[in-house]
Amino acid sequence: MTDHTLRLPAEWEPQSAVLIAWPHVGTDWADRLASVETTYIALAAAVVRFQSLIIVVPDAALHAHVEALLREHGVDLTRVRFVELPYDDTWLRDSGPITLTTSDDRYQLTDFRFTGWGGKFGSEQDDALVAGLFRAGLFGKGASHRRIDWALEGGAIESDGEGTVLTTWRCLVQRHPEQTREEMSAILRDGLQADRVLWLDYGYLEGDDTDAHIDTLARFAPGDRIVFQACDDASDPHHDELQRMAGELAALRTRDGHPYQLYPLPWAQPILDEGRRLAASYANYLILNGAVLVPAYGDKADDEAARIIGSAHPGREVVQVPCRALIWQNGSLHCITMQLPG
Repeated sequence: MTDHTLRLPAEWEPQSAVLIAWPHVGTDWADRLASVETTYIALAAAVVRFQSLIIVVPDAALHAHVEALLREHGVDLTRVRFVELPYDDTWLRDSGPITLTTSDDRYQLTDFRFTGWGGKFGSEQDDALVAGLFRAGLFGKGASHRRIDWALEGGAIESDGEGTVLTTWRCLVQRHPEQTREEMSAILRDGLQADRVLWLDYGYLEGDDTDAHIDTLARFAPGDRIVFQACDDASDPHHDELQRMAGELAALRTRDGHPYQLYPLPWAQPILDEGRRLAASYANYLILNGAVLVPAYGDKADDEAARIIGSAHPGREVVQVPCRALIWQNGSLHCITMQLPG
């Protein structure tokens, strides 16, 4: 049953902080740690210009290392809080809390089961992360914790803040092959306090091991807008699938029965790593209070992508963050972050 005192806010609503987990030698980043730390430093510097940043570290040694690194690069540490908890990996969009809010400023840290993207990777510590953050008093006495024993990652859902959730069939049927779309929609409506679930059947990125998370493909924006990753290169293997996705998005209707205003993003040229194509999505951007952080891949399309995303989020400063190091591990800017409502 839907609890109308709770709702899943849109990402462009006021935030209290952004949550990240720092990469270290015990994570999959070990082989290219210095490179990815450069991205994390740039991300931290950008976030604290606009709001607070919470950094999860596994122990006091990494806490000291990260604090020294940020101080060296002039990051405002008065806006940084550290929390010491163990984790398997750094993709907090998927292992972090999906936070619902109430009209009287209370919060529910919604804790879906995290399975390492359908059992692809170890996830025991990541699955315990939300409970650990709750015990750490992330939202103080105004917070509650709800565990839902059903696999779902934060990157698999988009909310417009008004009860509509957008997701992809390719991802959720991989997690729950025994369930129908109607059964999954009912669970999403209950767990996210939504009343509409919109599904996309098409859309994927080569090199993405999330099974087509929505945050790599299409994002809600204010004013009934949808920003999405397009592909205008007919010779690219993504072309037909993303064209079909664009058609699905054009067919979606708002609550009032109107088409969404669509903002197609440019297509980056293929980025290969030892012959493996990496998933360079511009849709994987992060919204902050007064800003939007946009992934940059060193591609000629970077600036145009930033311009389009800025136009879909008017009134926000657009900041490009170098993310080429992130896509080596199959994710980007939005994937490594989780916003906490204000």
